[in-house]
Amino acid sequence: METQNDIRSMDDVIKLVDIFYGKVREDELIGPIFEAKIQDNWAKHLNIMYRFWGTVLLEERSYFGSPFLKHVDLPVEGAHFDRWLHYFDETLDELFAGPKAEEAKYRARKMAEMFQFKLEHIRKTGNKPLK
Repeated sequence: METQNDIRSMDDVIKLVDIFYGKVREDELIGPIFEAKIQDNWAKHLNIMYRFWGTVLLEERSYFGSPFLKHVDLPVEGAHFDRWLHYFDETLDELFAGPKAEEAKYRARKMAEMFQFKLEHIRKTGNKPLK
């Protein structure tokens, strides 16, 4: 059995993002939401995701922005986040093993929790964040 390496470079991040979003795009629950939002701008979206995860995991400092604001108006709920996390964890487990891979899972879970919490608050109160 081949030993898996940890996430160590931007090439690793790109591989993770590309394979993960390939799964997302084919999924019947979350794929249509991504397709409706991103449309034919997948190259741009993937480039943003490379920079986001590179900044989060490798301290590349190439992503600047507020990811939550891009998700405020999406029709997503707990099941959507669960599916997203399933594919993210699955892809990480297939490709990598080590502290950075575990950190990626942890950060993705925390991000999903925070997004859900904020979306629930916005939906209950009607208070939208400043853009």
